[in-house]
Amino acid sequence: MASSRRTFLKTSAAAAATVAAPFVLSPSRARAADVTLRLHQFLPAQANVPKLVLDPWADRVEKASGGRIKIERYPSMQLGGKPPELVDQVVDGVVDIIWTVAGYTPGRFPRAEVFELPFTMTNATAVSKAFWELGEQTMFNEDFKQVKPLGLWVHGPGLIHSKNPVTSIADLEGLRVRAPTRTSNLLLKSLKATPIGMPVPAIPEALSKGVIEACVIPWEVTAALKVPELVENHTEFGKDALYTTAFLFAMNKDKYASLPDDLKEVIDSNSGLEFSGKAGGTQAASDGPARQAAVDRGNNIITLSPDQVAEWKEASKPLIESWKADLDGKGLNGSALFDKAQELIAKHTG
Repeated sequence: MASSRRTFLKTSAAAAATVAAPFVLSPSRARAADVTLRLHQFLPAQANVPKLVLDPWADRVEKASGGRIKIERYPSMQLGGKPPELVDQVVDGVVDIIWTVAGYTPGRFPRAEVFELPFTMTNATAVSKAFWELGEQTMFNEDFKQVKPLGLWVHGPGLIHSKNPVTSIADLEGLRVRAPTRTSNLLLKSLKATPIGMPVPAIPEALSKGVIEACVIPWEVTAALKVPELVENHTEFGKDALYTTAFLFAMNKDKYASLPDDLKEVIDSNSGLEFSGKAGGTQAASDGPARQAAVDRGNNIITLSPDQVAEWKEASKPLIESWKADLDGKGLNGSALFDKAQELIAKHTG
């Protein structure tokens, strides 16, 4: 299967005809590209993540390599497959680099879910750095052992976008809501909504056809998906975040191992902790303009009071405890993992 998928994607590719002080090779060594890497992801090229995070990263790597690395960028799943297949594509070597939602493959990266739990996030930069650091400590040799992690980050505060106003937990009962990950689906189910999992590109059609009545996503992606044109209500949680989503930016391990040491250093010096924090912060910084676009349309922005948010927090506590117990049952010590994540978030929030 891997072989046939590799052949298909190579055919498709032919048809498809920061961080501080990155390592830079001497210009005297610049020459035609020695290595071509294919970067595959699910969002359109004009969306914020490819435009503001992935393309700048690729540009820096190409420049720092003195032109010896060339990175071909394939948005919108142009090389074939569906978003949940991206991890296997990079593991199998049919592509070289992927960016994806870790939760698109439920159960595959259980430790990463600790950052997606309700009301866990402080700000995207801090939580992204905590994600990378906890990844180094507990995930690189376990959850992510089949890939070479380049960046781990989260988006800004997740909120509810709905056709009818959501001002209380009771408004969720029976509401068909799109959610991105296992943890967000569990949260919505615990609050008596009807969660429907789907990748983010499927949201506009699902809303327009009435498959879903609401979705949970951060502000920054709403513009590209035209969500404010499809719903009129947006429920915010003040300074808190209902949830966030864990992202994985990773490279095929064999491809990385095949690079000469100086090109490995180019990849490494442009990846890691600071890049992860920058990526998360960049996504969150795009929330403001997208929110303003909804305001300019005259949409209904519902900002819950601290007392209202406290009710949601209290209602979400059983989900957090059941998540810990679930990881305990897998031998992963969910309570210790949660406590360590909280410690690192506090450290980087500072």
